[in-house]
Amino acid sequence: MISIIIPTYNEAEYIGGLIKYLQKNSGSAAVEIIVSDAGSTDDTMNIVRNVGAIAVSSPRKGRAAQMNFGASVAQGNVFYFVHADCLPPKSFMTDILEAIHHHTEAGRYKTRFNSKSRLLKLNAFFTRFDWFVCYGGDQTLFITRTLFENIKGYDETKLIMEDYDITTRIKNTGSYKILEGYALVSARKYEKHSWPLVQSANYKAIKMYKAGAASREIAETYQKKLKG
Repeated sequence: MISIIIPTYNEAEYIGGLIKYLQKNSGSAAVEIIVSDAGSTDDTMNIVRNVGAIAVSSPRKGRAAQMNFGASVAQGNVFYFVHADCLPPKSFMTDILEAIHHHTEAGRYKTRFNSKSRLLKLNAFFTRFDWFVCYGGDQTLFITRTLFENIKGYDETKLIMEDYDITTRIKNTGSYKILEGYALVSARKYEKHSWPLVQSANYKAIKMYKAGAASREIAETYQKKLKG
């Protein structure tokens, strides 16, 4: 079984469509969809239940903690982590099962944004490369339960850049692959803050992370940079 795990906080706009899309494109494979929520105040959890997914309330807020909690209640031997505003390719189930069959323990997709922006097309282009700056969670991530448990899951001390951290540890421990195909990612952050602001915030966060700054300091600086 594959357990699809989605961390949420006030994602009513996206979550119903994502779950229906995942259900429609799962084929005959055994799959469960778990939404690990951090106390949403909108209609997220009601939507999740109404469309037939598993809704759980994470005792801690933060994507790392929420994804770990989702994994802790999952029944599958493969975990597939997907952000609420991302759509994997329709072939995602076949792609993951085939990768596992060929002894790949973890992997991600390249990305495309739901925007005609040339700057975002440039961002998406670089996700085909296995570079640290491309380790963000928007590409989605599949990982075997065995490897996830061996590396002790997501680091819950990471208030930001948890995906960069876990991908680094995956690559140091197991087999990792960039899959063919693209995850379609919402451009909402860029539309809200502008491309220059988001790029500047991303660059600063990565630079601080590489320098060993505390996670809380990185997160606070990132939010300040987004505000301009």
